Amino acid sequence: MASRPTVTIIGADGKATGATEVLPKVFSAPIRPDIVKHVHTGMAKNKRQPYSVSEKAGHQTSAESWGTGRAVARIPRVSGGGTHRAGQAAFGNMCRSGRMFAPTKIWRKWHVKVNQGQKRFATASALAASAVAPLLMARGHQVATVPEVPLVIDSAAFGPAEKTSIALGLLKAVGAGADVEKAKASKKLRAGKGKLRGRRHRQRRGPLVVYSAETDGKDLVKGFRNIPGVETCPVDALNLLQLAPGGHLGRFIVWTSSAIKELDSVYDSKKGFFLPSNVVSQSDLTRLINSSEIQSVLRAPKGEARTKRGAVQKKNPLKNKQVLLRQNPYAATYAKEGLGSQKASEGKPKTLPEAFKKLLDE
Repeated sequence: MASRPTVTIIGADGKATGATEVLPKVFSAPIRPDIVKHVHTGMAKNKRQPYSVSEKAGHQTSAESWGTGRAVARIPRVSGGGTHRAGQAAFGNMCRSGRMFAPTKIWRKWHVKVNQGQKRFATASALAASAVAPLLMARGHQVATVPEVPLVIDSAAFGPAEKTSIALGLLKAVGAGADVEKAKASKKLRAGKGKLRGRRHRQRRGPLVVYSAETDGKDLVKGFRNIPGVETCPVDALNLLQLAPGGHLGRFIVWTSSAIKELDSVYDSKKGFFLPSNVVSQSDLTRLINSSEIQSVLRAPKGEARTKRGAVQKKNPLKNKQVLLRQNPYAATYAKEGLGSQKASEGKPKTLPEAFKKLLDE
């Protein structure tokens, strides 16, 4: 993104207005999926609601142990008679209608401390990933009809967008309608007990509309809140759970022109935080080392030739005598004396007595 310093502002009709905006510095931050996944895991844990079983569960019965001497286990047993329940074992975690082992408590350690610097790094990384079209497509967003990513729309186009129909028409005009339709068609019934607990359906995420709370106002939120899969977020309160749902980079973001202007000031106001920068611009080290620019300036070892691209042409020392002598100077003497040949071993004694006899004769 650093190679493209400006971004085009799109109008309400889906065409470029002719105005451009300088791309904020955060879009040149390094993309680190490992940090994003780590921070997302911690933030998602902090969003949980505590749960536990009832303290009385499994103990709401009158049961006492029969003691020893009756050829049964000493587990408490239900009192009474005349029913199947009478005499059954109770209370234990191995018993029918008994309590669970180690009943869950609401004072469990639910929250995880997440480093503030890591959270800011992860947010910057998620924003930088949102400006890379292949990452958006890999995540499943339909951005083939979008004129440009990041997609910036003139704030004036959002003025009358307090009605859902107008907001939906605006998204379709700028090419984001396909992603909205994909999110709407993905609504499925949840598998499992979650259907009984207020989360009956599952649905994919659509575009995220980032706006300026000061300029764009609440009318924008009111217009977009009822569109399936579409979410809104103020630029001064960006949330990683929305920028990288599931810890996966590449959320499709629709920016207002006011929000994209404020983005630099948002990061400038964070005291003691500096935007991360890339250590190396090209992270593919294999491609970097094998590039013609580097290989052409490397000195080739003496006696070795180079290819047309400048790379060192390696030769086999078992087939090339010059390379063999460079690696093993004794190879010439070894071959001249025939130390490794069969003739050199013919005069040698084969057994230990023969060797002693040869020494005595000498």
